Amino acid sequence: MEQALLIVWRESVEALLVIGLLHAWLNRQPDGRRHLRLLWGGVAGGAALAGLLATLMVVAGNWMSGPAGEWFQAAMCALAGLLILQMVVWMSRNGRQLRSDLESRAGQALADGRRGALALLAALAVAREGSEIAIFLYGAAGSASGLGMLAGALLGLLLGALSFVLLQAGSRLLDWRRFFAISEVLLILLGGAMLMNALDRASGQLMGLDLPEQLYVWLGDPIWDSSAWLDDGSRLGGLVAGLTGYRAMPSAAAVLLLATFWLLAWWWRRDPRQTEADRSPA
Repeated sequence: MEQALLIVWRESVEALLVIGLLHAWLNRQPDGRRHLRLLWGGVAGGAALAGLLATLMVVAGNWMSGPAGEWFQAAMCALAGLLILQMVVWMSRNGRQLRSDLESRAGQALADGRRGALALLAALAVAREGSEIAIFLYGAAGSASGLGMLAGALLGLLLGALSFVLLQAGSRLLDWRRFFAISEVLLILLGGAMLMNALDRASGQLMGLDLPEQLYVWLGDPIWDSSAWLDDGSRLGGLVAGLTGYRAMPSAAAVLLLATFWLLAWWWRRDPRQTEADRSPA
């Protein structure tokens, strides 16, 4: 439930941000109000595309059973974790230019008389956010019941709408910079948890194969035991594990995977402009 809440909260705010930027830009144009229906048509189309993707994933998952289903779920968990990292990095590097890029593309579309391009712009933006939600939720589906996932998604949607209203109102408690900084850290933690879920599922399948003994040691033998301080089987430990990938008795493969993920997150999130400035002679 907590994973679904976090995912839908962040992604719904991003989707509302794109819609809000395009809506505000159209309202500033001399004849922009005439084109609002194109915006809402694009929003509906993007939501439909995301819904189609979600349906196809569910159908594919239900069609597969046994080991094939486990491998498919593991692959979707891994994909969700990597997509979360890619999304965070992209937003970190391009968030400042998002408004100008959207307005520039929308303005060019109307100037060229391609009104359908405005609807396509909105559709692609919403479809991207919606597709990410679908993939992330499917990747997290194995850690909660269907009812819990639905409740978390609805709460996340409500929280996302409330957060957007506060952000647009210029709340002192929550501004855009603080929102993205906090949500980026939470999402990277969640991305690590998704990869750990993928490893757990893959390990369960690999353990049944005839593999070299050393591989079983890497996948199964714990290198420490912190369950006395925080047991990932307890209610609090399960919550931490679901949101961060924490394991009380992690294998060497789990530690290596999570450490590599965080190293990549640190590396890719570096501002290239700052890196170049650091390399430049004084």
